[in-house]
Amino acid sequence: MAAVDVPQQGQLVQVRERRWVVAEVAADELPADVLEPTSPRQHLLTLRCVDDDAELDESIQVVWEIEPGARAFERSALPDPTALDDPRRFDAFLDAVRWGATSNADPRHYLAPFQSGVEIDWYQLDPLVRAIRMPRVSLLIADDVGLGKTIEAGLVAQELILRYRARRILIVTPADLQRQWREEMRDKFGLEFRIVDRELVRRLRRERGIHVNPWTHFPRLITSIDYLKHETPLRRFRETLPGPDEPRYPRRYDLLIVDEAHNAAPSGRGRYATDSLRTSLLRELVPHFEHRLFLTATPHNGYLESFTALLELLDDQRFARGVRPREEALHEVMVRRLKPELPPRFDGTPRFPVRKLEPITVTYADEERAAHADLARYSELRVANASTQAEIFATEFVLKLLKKRLFSSPQAFARTLAKHRETVELARAGNVRSRTSLGVLRSLADRVDESYATEEEYEEAEDEAQTSSAALFQTLATEEKELLDRLSGWAERASTRPDSKASALLELIEETCRPGGRWNDERLIVFTEYRDTQKWLFDLFAARGLTEGGRTELLFGGMNTDERAAIKAAFQADPEDSPVRILLATDAASEGINLQNHCHRVVHYEIPWNPNRLEQRNGRV
Repeated sequence: MAAVDVPQQGQLVQVRERRWVVAEVAADELPADVLEPTSPRQHLLTLRCVDDDAELDESIQVVWEIEPGARAFERSALPDPTALDDPRRFDAFLDAVRWGATSNADPRHYLAPFQSGVEIDWYQLDPLVRAIRMPRVSLLIADDVGLGKTIEAGLVAQELILRYRARRILIVTPADLQRQWREEMRDKFGLEFRIVDRELVRRLRRERGIHVNPWTHFPRLITSIDYLKHETPLRRFRETLPGPDEPRYPRRYDLLIVDEAHNAAPSGRGRYATDSLRTSLLRELVPHFEHRLFLTATPHNGYLESFTALLELLDDQRFARGVRPREEALHEVMVRRLKPELPPRFDGTPRFPVRKLEPITVTYADEERAAHADLARYSELRVANASTQAEIFATEFVLKLLKKRLFSSPQAFARTLAKHRETVELARAGNVRSRTSLGVLRSLADRVDESYATEEEYEEAEDEAQTSSAALFQTLATEEKELLDRLSGWAERASTRPDSKASALLELIEETCRPGGRWNDERLIVFTEYRDTQKWLFDLFAARGLTEGGRTELLFGGMNTDERAAIKAAFQADPEDSPVRILLATDAASEGINLQNHCHRVVHYEIPWNPNRLEQRNGRV
């Protein structure tokens, strides 16, 4: 093709190894007498990309005369024919032209399945087909846990990008799943996302100044629903939205993906269900997005008010809060498949392994039963002595924390009990400056129930809530102090040895992975609720020789991405190539563990306080 000196508007050019169309040509405005005879006038070109992988409205500006490797093509220039092409090659060329010409407009042709880097099951294409046929995507993907809702959402997002229907995308997810989403979108779909959190804001301020807005620095973002609902991040996001006197259309954002969307449904029951901060956040966000994609394995919590409120957030034209949805309208926006409903594979083998639930019976020792009885008595006394509503709420909140930790492990209980005694002593000594209001207490308690990317962040929120609650506590009575002394003594003693539950777990490991003192190829995953319990179990395993030679590995939130990936790879590798047999994992790191190689047991060391989390653990591994 013949090259020209300066391209004209509408002409095709090649710059930086990509194809562009010239949108605007502007010559410099220097006077002729200023220019040197040997220095030609320079031109600033605004270019719009026309490659298949280009983003919506992707454009750049270049100075044509100094841009290395730039060339333009004559509109009427054709290649010089030297020989006839092979008919098969010509047929492939026609197919490529036809696919490229029809994919953007024809809903029957899809590019995302072919440009993704994942092996797709047939049922995962259904949300893609239904989404692309919608003028505006409003889809609730409510597939069972483990069916690949992340892959289905990635296919929809990639197809919308390829069809120039979406560019600015926001994924709202629990904090512990942010990294997983970023890695899945990058590795499987080639889409780069940035996580918006406190660390990113600090880095952008250092690099770009204190007035930088993190919501405008990149077109594809991931954030935690509990981070965004706070005042400062939400205020910054509002700055990107149209003001009261500005038009709301076209919308500022294109695609909103909400993972674990059931967490945003109003809490409570019946007509008195109240909006949570998460609900209020989504209610403010969704009007500014052209397309909406909600993901959840448990869309209905048993209450019509909560379910219809979630549907109204998805599509307020079809659904209204408190009004029973029509079955036809529900089928239009909801995709729901359960594992038992899917047929077996082509060779007759089950598509998913059969799950068998087997409780591990534990007989508690007398000393452990006495500790539970002491905590129950202490709880009874503290609640009876509470007088105001704020004091009752603070007391019940702290006692619930103690009970949850006691059911986990002596080590986890000892940490929370020590913090409780410390805050009570500070309150009794008058070192707490002011009494906390009920509203502030509820806000702090809600923070404890949030999801966090690391266990350290969770413990920080828990300690802050305990400290604020202590301002309302009355002085400990004699019996209450005696009960705490006994509990502290028991926790200190029990933290140095296996309790009844840990002993049962150790026996199971010996039977499963090391029968007769010799390691076999079986593998075992042990889920713990708290990092304190995970560390304690690892020390117990080390005392029994279960960690020697890399037999036991730890997986927890906040680990380095490469380190976490290496541990998962070692656990999933062939037993002959990897010594790992036991994996101690917390909920913040449970996503994406593959159980295909000789792993037949998953142990929940403590039953999660939230029953949905138990099913999520089972389905995600």
